[in-house]
Amino acid sequence: MNATEKPPSSLFSKLTQIFLKWLPSSRATSRADVLESLRLAEEDGIVARDAYAMMQRVMFVSDLKVRDVMVPRSNMVFVEREHELDECLDIMLESAHSRFPVVDNERDQIIGILFAKDLLRFFDEDDKQRFNIHDLVRPVVFVPETKRLNVLLAEFRENRNHMAVVVDEFGATAGLVTIEDVLEQIVGEIEDEHDQEDEETFIRELTGGEIIVKALLPMDEFNEHFGSRLSETDSDTIGGLISQTVGHIPQADEKIEIPPFEFEVVHADSRRVHLLRVIQKAHSLSNS
Repeated sequence: MNATEKPPSSLFSKLTQIFLKWLPSSRATSRADVLESLRLAEEDGIVARDAYAMMQRVMFVSDLKVRDVMVPRSNMVFVEREHELDECLDIMLESAHSRFPVVDNERDQIIGILFAKDLLRFFDEDDKQRFNIHDLVRPVVFVPETKRLNVLLAEFRENRNHMAVVVDEFGATAGLVTIEDVLEQIVGEIEDEHDQEDEETFIRELTGGEIIVKALLPMDEFNEHFGSRLSETDSDTIGGLISQTVGHIPQADEKIEIPPFEFEVVHADSRRVHLLRVIQKAHSLSNS
């Protein structure tokens, strides 16, 4: 390379130059300026749509607090301090969670966290006799419900924690928050092997006439498939319509009647309904 040639720019420099091209001519002075620049970059194909959506969520995650994403106490799955091994296993198998708050009912306090993997050593009959929940409980982390999510995420990473118990201003248990709850605010919904939604279709007709639908099924598609006239203005999806009708997020096995249908919740979590069983009344065809 001769003296008149400039050294090649680094990859970071090139990316910076591309990004600066889409910034306003004057220095960005607000979050709105940055978001507008990102929008222009996405429109011109410089930033992928998924990346653009994630950047938007990152910009707003600091506005959220723990109470905005936590699992409320009423929906928490507990293990009691007095539980024997079989009782713990039943709760773990039914919920399919990996970590469980351990509660002392006498003091109405959470005394620690029990990991499901810590029970693997007790599957032999001889080892069952040595089970003592007190020996397995791990320290619990408490966080206020007003803590900002970006601060909580930094603490989770620094301390290598995945779960914290949320307390209100009086120190009482308000709910539970996991690192997954926080990350979902940035990357979107995270599905795992226990999420039971079918990926191929919104509507499944099983043997025997049973019909299972995803809660995300758009209302217009629901009405078209079933020949019904349920409101398409109150909610975009059938799950949203059901939650709006009952005034809360329904839980598994809950039944909701919206004539001419009865809906049974097959799968739900603390934030939304996932799967519904649709029962069409005998008189529905004549009334639709």
